Amino acid sequence: MLPKRSWMVGAANHSLSALWNSGCLDKPQLDTQALIETAQQKAGLNDFGDDWFLQPLTKMISALNTEARLNALGRFVAHGQIVKILRDRLWTQYWAKTQPQLFTPPLRAPIIVVGPMRSGTTRLHRLLSADQRFAHMRFFETISPTPHPEFRHGDKDKRPAFAKRLLAAVHRANPRTATIHPTGPMQPEEELGLLVSSAWGMKHEAQWMVPSYGRWSEAQDATPAYAHMARLLQLVSWARGDHGDNRPWVLKTPQHMLDLPALMQTFPDARLIFIHRDPVRVVGSACSLVWNQMTIHSDHADGHWIGKEWLRKTRLKIDRMRSARANIPHNQMIDVHYSEMDTDWKSVMARVYNFLNMDITPALPTMHNYISSATRQEYARKQHRYTLSAFGLKEQEVRDYFQSYIHDYDLGDALNSGNKKLLAPARLSAEQSPAY
Repeated sequence: MLPKRSWMVGAANHSLSALWNSGCLDKPQLDTQALIETAQQKAGLNDFGDDWFLQPLTKMISALNTEARLNALGRFVAHGQIVKILRDRLWTQYWAKTQPQLFTPPLRAPIIVVGPMRSGTTRLHRLLSADQRFAHMRFFETISPTPHPEFRHGDKDKRPAFAKRLLAAVHRANPRTATIHPTGPMQPEEELGLLVSSAWGMKHEAQWMVPSYGRWSEAQDATPAYAHMARLLQLVSWARGDHGDNRPWVLKTPQHMLDLPALMQTFPDARLIFIHRDPVRVVGSACSLVWNQMTIHSDHADGHWIGKEWLRKTRLKIDRMRSARANIPHNQMIDVHYSEMDTDWKSVMARVYNFLNMDITPALPTMHNYISSATRQEYARKQHRYTLSAFGLKEQEVRDYFQSYIHDYDLGDALNSGNKKLLAPARLSAEQSPAY
């Protein structure tokens, strides 16, 4: 059985509909031109710079209107998110025009964690982020990467407070979010928001049922979105006061599996850490995450549709990753397994640091602190539980679908190692949050 959403979602839907019907509040219109004009009015700016992003944005808005079946809260949130994307683009172009030197320092070769959604990328990313020799995104920066045009160093940055309010609202409306992906305003976070700034990425597909947008995106060259992401990393560094400190970024988001050619064109000297997990667990956990989000924005979320779509999407990510690796030098990538991280994370990280030609010793105390903190939080929260059957899938069906990947990456005995503990008698999977 799929978990029910919070009663607060129904209350929000009722309240918003009543306000719109009474004329007390205008119903948000998901129209590209109207949204552009709203953002320009709010920002007091009109130059977006490179307008490539309008292609994915227009496709996404079309899918929202024709496929997503948004409820009142979903429409309200979609309108707000799109206006924010547009406003942030206007702000970014403001900084590019007024202080172009912010975008000139080259980015040192980043270290990038690559793996499917729900494969343990977050744990690996946060362990690396514990090393102060690397730079990492924080949650407030990934949702608000561009500071206000009036921002000046030494002034109070309002973005962390906004992120705190946003998280509080999300957790009240959707308490399971904190279990599936725990975070906080200052916590290490993936750079997904920097791709969202180009209306790009699976984040939208995990939130709304927009298959036409997803299929269109899968056929496009993502290089412009990644070029913009790189510019935003430079802007984030400047806003921190780290302009030119040249620490390598530690990055990760599952979107990279689909876009490895664009990623490597943008960061040709990147060092990649690929993480692999039993696809039965990956697909089940991904479906659970998508359901948790989609059911908030639509009253018609379909678990079986989610199962079919994210089985396909996971296969596509893995196939594209395997194909792209043929063009990446072997000395720029390393493979690790989720199950190895479960059983002996220190040995895995030692191997990773050997690949990076770095001494792990200075980072071990802060890595231990992260693991201890995450473990304490784990005991204070409910586990993330899900069943494949709730999404119309069977374990053997999924295993057969990924037979080649399981064989080639030695995942066939995953259930006999670190993942064995994830199976309960009723085939119910339970996951500890620090693994993500």
